[in-house]
Amino acid sequence: MDSKSMILTAKDLSKTFSNESVQQHVLKNLNLSIYKGDFTVIMGNSGSGKSTLLYALSGMDRPSLGTITYYTGDAETEISTYSNDNLAKFRRDHVGFVFQQNYLNDSMSALDNIMVCGLLKQSNRKELADKAKRLLEKVEITGGDWNKFPTQMSGGMQQRVAVVRGVINSPEVLFADEPTGALNSQNTENVLDILSDLNNEGQSIVMVTHTIKAAERGNRIIYLADGVISEEIELGPYKGDYKDTANPDMEEAAQRHAKLKAFLQKMGW
Repeated sequence: MDSKSMILTAKDLSKTFSNESVQQHVLKNLNLSIYKGDFTVIMGNSGSGKSTLLYALSGMDRPSLGTITYYTGDAETEISTYSNDNLAKFRRDHVGFVFQQNYLNDSMSALDNIMVCGLLKQSNRKELADKAKRLLEKVEITGGDWNKFPTQMSGGMQQRVAVVRGVINSPEVLFADEPTGALNSQNTENVLDILSDLNNEGQSIVMVTHTIKAAERGNRIIYLADGVISEEIELGPYKGDYKDTANPDMEEAAQRHAKLKAFLQKMGW
């Protein structure tokens, strides 16, 4: 085993979709371990199975074959055997998710969108509200904006609220499916900074992306092709943008960028 602590493993994972007489094998006997504190990035061409893998690992969808086991505290939990109700409870207690679309409730304020998720697990409304406000302030959404509705927010603000909603229940793993795919360049940078900050504080993250800019935030890059892992690369911790002349680690960041780019070119990306 790696010196890091495993937080989940997938063993012989397969996912098949059937359409009339046609079967599409999206994941094929895939094996993968995710480690505590890592920022794991999953890349691959369109149709390679990235989102399918993410949904299976998070318990949002069930694999056709294989097992997914979480290691939480002293317990081992094989979620692939869970009933739908138990799987929903497990996701509530152990998993957070950020989607490409923020899926905020338009009839609720920023704060209430987070509270309604937190109240599924926590019962003390005051403690939960205090925690939600602290997290909102960390992503630079201050008191004047807590009561704004999604239609009153920019796309970047909406996604920052969605990130806070994803971590309000202190998940073991935060899953992110193209979290910056619908954002402009500045909002992309802001959301990626938030994810990096969360990871620096110990949050385990698994993210699907199709951009180098987002992938650079990860310390571990996994490349998926035709439902199997082709190869992976370790980049080490993110230390800032390689184009930022004020970054003291600019040279190291440039080497990191070049290493990732060469890896992706090798993969035919």
